[in-house]
This record gives sequence, C-alpha cells and structure tokens, in this order.
Amino acid sequence: MVLSSITDGIARTIEGAAASVSEALFEPVVRLGVTGLSRAGKTVFITGLVANLLDRGRMPQVQAQAAGRIEAVWLQPQPDLTLPRFDYEGHLAALTGDAPRWPESTRAVSELRLSFRVRPEGWLSGLTGPRVVHLDIVDYPGEWLLDLALLDKTYADWSEEVLSRLAKRPEGAAFLATARAEDGALPFVEGKAQALAALFTAYLGGARQAGWADCTPGRFLLPGDLAGSPALTFAPLPKPGDTPRGCLWREMERRFEGYKAQVVQPFFRAHFARIDRQVVLADVLGAIHRGPQALEDLRRVMADVLGAFRPGRNGWLTALLGGKRVERILFAATKADHLHHSQHGALTAIMEAMLREAKDRAEFAGALTGAMSLAGFRATVEETVTREGRVLDCVTGRLEDGRVVAMYPGRLPDDPARLLSPARQGAERWLEAEFGMMSFAPPLRMAVRPGEGPPHIRLDRAVEFLIGDRL
Repeated sequence: MVLSSITDGIARTIEGAAASVSEALFEPVVRLGVTGLSRAGKTVFITGLVANLLDRGRMPQVQAQAAGRIEAVWLQPQPDLTLPRFDYEGHLAALTGDAPRWPESTRAVSELRLSFRVRPEGWLSGLTGPRVVHLDIVDYPGEWLLDLALLDKTYADWSEEVLSRLAKRPEGAAFLATARAEDGALPFVEGKAQALAALFTAYLGGARQAGWADCTPGRFLLPGDLAGSPALTFAPLPKPGDTPRGCLWREMERRFEGYKAQVVQPFFRAHFARIDRQVVLADVLGAIHRGPQALEDLRRVMADVLGAFRPGRNGWLTALLGGKRVERILFAATKADHLHHSQHGALTAIMEAMLREAKDRAEFAGALTGAMSLAGFRATVEETVTREGRVLDCVTGRLEDGRVVAMYPGRLPDDPARLLSPARQGAERWLEAEFGMMSFAPPLRMAVRPGEGPPHIRLDRAVEFLIGDRL
C-alpha cells in the first residue's frame, strides 16, 4: 500500500513535469492577473478586453494583429476546475443590451482562457505552421492584493498605522473613539472582540464607499465562507503598557497573525505567485476629484502594491522549476473617457509620477513596468463647446437618470508635482482648481460593426505592452 502510494506520487510528478514542459515549449501559457483598486472598473475592463480580442477591428496597435499573424482567437474552458469562470457573456450583455448598465463587480477569484492561433514571423514562418498561445486571465479583488502588504507588518505596527489614518477620516470616528477607550490589557472577552470587529468592518465599508484605497484587511469586506470566523474577528487597538497572557490585545494579535498565515499566504501561493503579467487598475480621476488626501492615499497604496510583487524576468527553465516572477506590470488609470483626449497625456503623467519610486525598484530587479490611461468600454464622445467666450474640450455621455450632458471636468496640470506635492504635504483641498466628475452610464443603441469589439481607449496598447512579445 505504501509502495503503491509512492509510485502513484512519482507518476503524478512525472506527468505534471511533462505537462509543464509541453506547455512551456509547444503551447505556451501566459497568466495575466487583473485587479483593480477602489471603483476602478475591473469587470468592465476585462469584458472590454475579451470582446476586443475576439473581434479585433479596433486593435490596430497589437502588432501581431496589424501584421495579419493572428489567425483566430477563441474562448476555451479554463484549466483550473476549482475556480469560477468569469461571466464574460453576462457582463457583455449588461453593457450592450436594450437597457445598458454597468455589470456587477466580481467578489471572488475567477478565470477565463483565451487561445490564440498565431503564425510565427520571420524565417520561422516558412518552417513551422501556426502555433497556439493561451492567455489565462485571472480576476481577483483589489482588496485581496492589498493584503499582501500585511505580511511584512506586525499587529502593533499595523494598528498604529490604521489608527493614525482614521484620525483624519470622518468615516472612522466611531470606531476610533471606541478603540481608544478600550483597555487591551483586560482579559479577552469574545463578545467584545466581535463588537470591535463589526465596528471596524463598518468603517471599512464606509471608507470604500468614500473612495479610500487602503481598505484592508480585504476579507473583512469580502468574507465568503470565512464570515464569523476568528480569522476575521479582530481590529486595530492601541498597545497597552502591559500585555499579560489572555488579554484582549494579545488575542487580537494572535488572530491578526492567523489571518496572514491562513488567509493571505494561501492566496499568494495558490494564485498570485503563479502570475506572469499583471494589470493594476486605479481610478486616479476619482481620487483627484475627492482631494489631496485621497490622491496621496492612492499613491501610497500603489507603491505598496508594486512592492508586493516579485518582479524580474522568467526564463523557460525558471518557469518549469516553479520560480515564477512577474515580468511585466501595467498600472492603468481608468475612465480616460471622462476626459477629452487632449488631457490623456496629463493623466498618464500623473500616474507615472505616482509610481516613480516603486517603478525604479521593479525595473532594477528586471521587470518591465508601464503606466497608461485607458477606458475598457468607452461611454462618452468628445465635443467642443463655447461657454462665456471660452472654448472648452468636453465629453458628452448619458447619466444614470437618462439625461445626456456635456462635462468639462477642469484642466489637469501638465506638471504632476502641482498635485502630488500638496497631496504629500497633507493639504486638505486643492488651492488652484477643482476637478469635477460625473457618473456616466453605458451608451444606448451602441452601433458595433462586424469584426469590431465595443469602443475603448488604448486597450490595444495595453495588450501590446502585456503580451505582444508572446504573440
């Protein structure tokens, strides 16, 4: 019996290694992780991306497409049988139906596989036929990605950071007052821990609704089958002068460490550590609209996100041996369709400046990073209007209540420092200008010609950056 188990295990290992070699050499697989920070439009991005890869008439910047080397792209069942499938068809129907609406956000990990049949270029084209390249798109909540930054923090450090941030946020006033009045040196009582965790979870929900980016621990907002478990029943507390055994503070510390070991680390091993390329979406325009503190919060969170990756280059042997590292990381400012194209360069420059320090570290390690402004599904058209003698570059779209309006959000500065400097200095509001935002709905009766996906902004450039070398 023991010998049989051993031989079965050896056989499975050999089969797995053979499958890995076949995959790496004959039908390569690129695993693209897609996540989005607060209100970034991740589901819309993935839906628009898949639709425009299936019908590539609007993808001229994908070089393999421009050269006519992509013969076909089709959807296949995803290889991981334990993950839900990304509901591409349902989301596309929501965006393009008779009463178009934005699709519901995904609340767990999901996956979708696209397979490309591509003719090789150069002298190889005469020696070999078309080859197949698989693209596995892995969708996961941004809150779970942010949790990776917790792995390097102690409970005391995390508590101090969170409580100091809450002092500047009205959404955290109720929890902060309760936490500061609590004596962590007193004996642990389960009911008290549950009340503190519930109040802290309520703060996280309010913070996410207000647009703050650092809503961790992420599973507090998306608990799934962990709801009510001790791993999600803790909260930040000031450290008392004495922490005797069995006290409230020590039990909170134990549960925090348990959350890292039993929730965050398994996610990293099962999904995140296997990713080759990554897209991180951020609503930079929304943060600018909310003010300097929201923009600084987003900048800090994006730097933490980039620090959580294991950047570097993957050789084929490295991949076979399991030493995967993220080779390319794209940070994308979404909702570029809320601006006239004349301002897209300024939005991209702001994103690049926010990432400068972390970007330099990643590129030193061998990863290729990029910043871009885009829209996965374009909801507006551009229009130039005259108001009080001024010519304004606007965008026009349909609001949620059905009205069609033209919006001029204000002018983004050409120098990102005019926004980032006051944000880092803790300014409470912009001194020079305000930046407006409207919530546009998907357009009615969108006309799409055969062979074309839905209108977008720069999805083709994003695809070329992320997987163009594999096509």
